[in-house]
Amino acid sequence: MVTAATAVPLRAAYDAAHGGRWTSLRGGGREWLWRGPESGRHEVRPDDAFVDAGGLEECLPTVRGRPDHGEVWSRPWRTAGPDTAVIERSTFVLTRRITDSAGVVVADYRLAADPGHRFIWAAHALLDLSPSARLDAPAGTPTRLHPEAAALLPPGTWPTDAQWLSGAWPAPAGLTLDTFGADDGTALGAVLLDCPRVQVIDGVDRLTLALECADQPRSTALWRNLGGWPETGPYRSIGVEPMLGAAFDLADAGPTDAAVVPPAGEVAWRLTISAHRIH
Repeated sequence: MVTAATAVPLRAAYDAAHGGRWTSLRGGGREWLWRGPESGRHEVRPDDAFVDAGGLEECLPTVRGRPDHGEVWSRPWRTAGPDTAVIERSTFVLTRRITDSAGVVVADYRLAADPGHRFIWAAHALLDLSPSARLDAPAGTPTRLHPEAAALLPPGTWPTDAQWLSGAWPAPAGLTLDTFGADDGTALGAVLLDCPRVQVIDGVDRLTLALECADQPRSTALWRNLGGWPETGPYRSIGVEPMLGAAFDLADAGPTDAAVVPPAGEVAWRLTISAHRIH
């Protein structure tokens, strides 16, 4: 039996006033972005503790660390033309333009800063997926497990004081990460290195996320929370996050683990999201 894939047009919506957060990624009768249980997102003030409202949050210049999930998610962006929003900080200016020409969502970013400025950026996309969903990435992709995974490994597996443990996708250190399954009370983060394109497969639906950026480290971060976080009132949330950099926390990033602004004073990148349905 031959199966065929049909393109499913996507439309995105965002809220510039509340951190530029993507509030919808919809197509074919399906909403891909998960909505979180935490209230108070609209009351957030700069540098407040992160409020997990779901959607897609822009994380810059770090994901973990200080401030948690970065500086820009908690601040209003200003509109700067059709489909364009800007956030200005003391050390950088980020401009983003989102279009959905021909049903493919394209987000173009431009960060202006002093040459040598280091940063991590992630499109912190929390997706509404079934337990049967899986993440397709090239087999063998070097993958960094972050410390919360240590409790899921045999005693003595995690090196003392290690920032992360590396292994090959889809089962670094023997932990199978490409399938999500039912809630099991675990939560972990991982980064797939040099992996700018992944596909989420959920039943007949496919969502492809691709990141383009010249001369910068491109990764895909994974947050697989199967009811293991937070400690009080845990819930399920799955993050598939295109990333510039190779670590969640800028403070942990080695010389090649962060994006670096070149002498021209600008870094430009593009995130493309498309959907297909098998029939």
